[in-house]
Amino acid sequence: MIATHHAPSVLLTDEPTRPDEVRPRPARRGRLRMAGPLVATLLAVAACGSPAAGTPSAGVGGSAARSGSPSSVIGGLIGSSPGTGAGAGASGAGASGPVATPIPLGVTSVAAPFAASLLIADRGNGRLLVISNSGRILWKFPVAGSLPKGQAFAADDAFISPDGKTIVTNDEDHQVINRIDIATRKVIWQYGTYNRAGSGKGQLHTPDDAYPLANGDIMVADIGNCRILQIAPDKTIRRMWGRTGVCVANAPHTYGAPNGATPLPDGGVLITQIRGARVTRLNAAGKVIFDIHVPLFYPSDAQLDANGNVVVADYHSPGAVIGISPKGKLLWRYAPTSGPGRLDHPSLATPLPNGLVSINDDDRQRIVVIDPRTLRIVWQYGHTGRTGTAPGYLSDPDGHQPMPPGLF
Repeated sequence: MIATHHAPSVLLTDEPTRPDEVRPRPARRGRLRMAGPLVATLLAVAACGSPAAGTPSAGVGGSAARSGSPSSVIGGLIGSSPGTGAGAGASGAGASGPVATPIPLGVTSVAAPFAASLLIADRGNGRLLVISNSGRILWKFPVAGSLPKGQAFAADDAFISPDGKTIVTNDEDHQVINRIDIATRKVIWQYGTYNRAGSGKGQLHTPDDAYPLANGDIMVADIGNCRILQIAPDKTIRRMWGRTGVCVANAPHTYGAPNGATPLPDGGVLITQIRGARVTRLNAAGKVIFDIHVPLFYPSDAQLDANGNVVVADYHSPGAVIGISPKGKLLWRYAPTSGPGRLDHPSLATPLPNGLVSINDDDRQRIVVIDPRTLRIVWQYGHTGRTGTAPGYLSDPDGHQPMPPGLF
């Protein structure tokens, strides 16, 4: 998600893998930034049923990943000029993928896309930020004394607990989950063996999407071990989905490198699988409600919108975000191939109550909000293609969550 973020360091073959076949990660994050043969294998697997050649997601990004003029964005209003992109007509496309049609990519402005504020996991800068709709920083982590002695921090995702008192982060690079007390800004709980991947007791292998639950448990997609865990506060495993080290997309029995496990209000879970490019919804009893192939190279962190449809990002360059029904019908696709609207390895797209969708556009160093009805960016935080630590800048923003009112 070189290291893996949403990509596991596992052998992606058609046969189950054993725990001893899990390969150690290279030195840094990467998701698709892996050795050439594994990239080719992953793309080949995901391409089964993926968009036909010529659709917006068909190319592999190279030097174009940093093309385009940077915009002068701090928060809210977009300062880049309109460009030209490619999108897809929404309503008639089926599960085999849309037909690309050019659309003008005008840039508009929505002053307040979020009900209150936005939590950002600014992974490359090793920090969390909470910002207002106007881009003002309201809270940040870490500060002096926040972390256990000798530890670094590089959160991939961050989600606030239902009681509003703590934030849970998964730190893939260091193989741990952290619970952070918002008031003191200190890590008060940690699961995993710091800086060591594994499948044994108390160990994780590339943990992703660690969600705090109302009962105090944490649900996490343990990518490299091909399982989803529900971990109790006393660090016992309350529940597991999948089989450790068996990386086959065969829900509800096994899962192919799950990089997203989103808990649902009905007690079920929405699971995103890299291998086979699948999104699976389970009910509270673990029964499959739907299990669909999504027409993407590298599906990442699927979410449900208010109508029960799936919104999922394509961690690829050019990147994409789609809306797809539980029956696999493509509803809309945002996938510009050039200009300021182009995405570069987006890893999370969150449907908002107002119908907009917020996206962390990891490798263009920004958070954007799009309107899926017009396929246009309407809000941005970050300077396109430019990293930094000053207000208004991000570095590899890899997670986000809209915050409820009254917390910050």
